[in-house]
Amino acid sequence: MRNKLFIAIAIIALAGYSCKPKPQKTIGEPLEKCTVIHPDWTRNAVIYEVNVRQYTKEGTFSAFEQHLPRLKDLGVDVLWFMPIHPISEKNRKGTLGSYYAVKDYKAVNPEFGTKEDFKHVVDKAHELGFKVIIDWVANHTGCDNVWTEHPDWYMKDSLGNIKSPYDWTDTYKLNYDNKEMRSAMTDALKYWVKDFGIDGYRCDVAHEVPTDFWNDVRKTLDSIKPVFMLAETENYDLVEHAFDASYSWELMNIMADVNKETKTAGDIAAYIQKLDTIMCPDAYKMNFLTNHDENSWNGTEYERYGKRVDVFAVLTYTLNGMPLIYTGQEVGLKKRLSFFDKDIIPSWNENATTQFYKKLNELKHTHPALQAGEGGTFKRYNTSANKELLIYSRERAGQEIVVMLNLSNKNISYTSNDALGHGNYTDYFAGTNVSELPTSLKAYEYKVFIRPE
Repeated sequence: MRNKLFIAIAIIALAGYSCKPKPQKTIGEPLEKCTVIHPDWTRNAVIYEVNVRQYTKEGTFSAFEQHLPRLKDLGVDVLWFMPIHPISEKNRKGTLGSYYAVKDYKAVNPEFGTKEDFKHVVDKAHELGFKVIIDWVANHTGCDNVWTEHPDWYMKDSLGNIKSPYDWTDTYKLNYDNKEMRSAMTDALKYWVKDFGIDGYRCDVAHEVPTDFWNDVRKTLDSIKPVFMLAETENYDLVEHAFDASYSWELMNIMADVNKETKTAGDIAAYIQKLDTIMCPDAYKMNFLTNHDENSWNGTEYERYGKRVDVFAVLTYTLNGMPLIYTGQEVGLKKRLSFFDKDIIPSWNENATTQFYKKLNELKHTHPALQAGEGGTFKRYNTSANKELLIYSRERAGQEIVVMLNLSNKNISYTSNDALGHGNYTDYFAGTNVSELPTSLKAYEYKVFIRPE
């Protein structure tokens, strides 16, 4: 969901808010039994967010379909389509409106094409080995959604008027105390899995919808086919029984603060270690530099991370979780895309950024320690430059990966009392063999070393 109130949402997330509040876990609190069973194909997968409107001049499913071979070559696995549904006209923002003001959950935005066009792109994607998930807006609808003929399906203020959430005045908030509405929402979610063969959902502001609804929906969808569910939230209870993955907003914000030099490598390490105590051991985090919200409202990754973009990209790929690539990120897009109006990607020409992400995708696909959930345990190496350097390893099935990141703007030489630096390694990006790891890194430099079993 477009988000001018990110601070407000962050506060909500930290408070553990949902429609039926459940306290967030604190560090050291025992984890509840987690029941989500991840599809096998999710373990080494890379997610790619598709902004259909801005992807091509035509802005259609058919035009996007021509990019599938390119994305296959890039090495992405899961195509996440931003909402594909018709957009409400009542209270519309901008000329084309927000994807997240849904007019009909069982229809397709005519700007993008027809249902047959969407089914064709899903089938073609499946033929090429992709999985497909679509964005789902369960918290609210557009103001002229077909459901508005049932006013009791919506939340109302003290005067009896249907409420809009936050400043999203082009939407109305749904009432999950209404069982008929819940049933209709579940039916709509089943529709796209059964009739179009999609493989799951990315669920908008998932913490605003009662957790018990998601828990029930996950069981229902899995009875049709094993699905992948991504929650736009940091509420940990949602990944216990309903969702495979949740957002890593906290990591994203720490990276931005590191770029501002108000936080250090130590804050990143502390965040990673904290997750081990408050999340289901096999739950995933979706790690990202950018997405549709960040790009449109807060700036491109180059605006927010400066010269640290590549070093942070390596971080998001080598931590536990699933990395995300947003439309245009793979070609180094340095443009904020308009949210409510047409604003296409200037060029899809491959460049050094494309090759960089190809290498990262290959690493994610092939190294067992980088499997989501069940990959290698994070181990940080202490050095004489702990504030500037983040050096860590992960190991699984006897295979180790060592990641060295200089998060500072200066060249750094370091020493370490930890057992670090000896053995036969391959410098992954350089393709050379080394017998000792380096003891210095240039400003903003990243190194990834692989040691086979």
